[in-house]
Amino acid sequence: MLRYYKLFDMLNRMDKNKSYLLEIISSKTIAKLSKGENVNTDIIEKICDFLGCQPGDIMEHVEKSIETTTGKEIEYADIR
Repeated sequence: MLRYYKLFDMLNRMDKNKSYLLEIISSKTIAKLSKGENVNTDIIEKICDFLGCQPGDIMEHVEKSIETTTGKEIEYADIR
């Protein structure tokens, strides 16, 4: 699963908030990014062009796993 916290960290370092992205994407898409939902790669490209960055600068792959003792779903960063 992909997480976009790096995007929001980048915006914060730029002294911008999520609404800054409204110049290029819809509020519905920003909500999807905030929830870690799937977005089209065209959206990722628009964001990267707008911010002058690479996809890895705004998103990270996080692997999901099931905790064997509790059966709860957990996430951890893929550090390969």
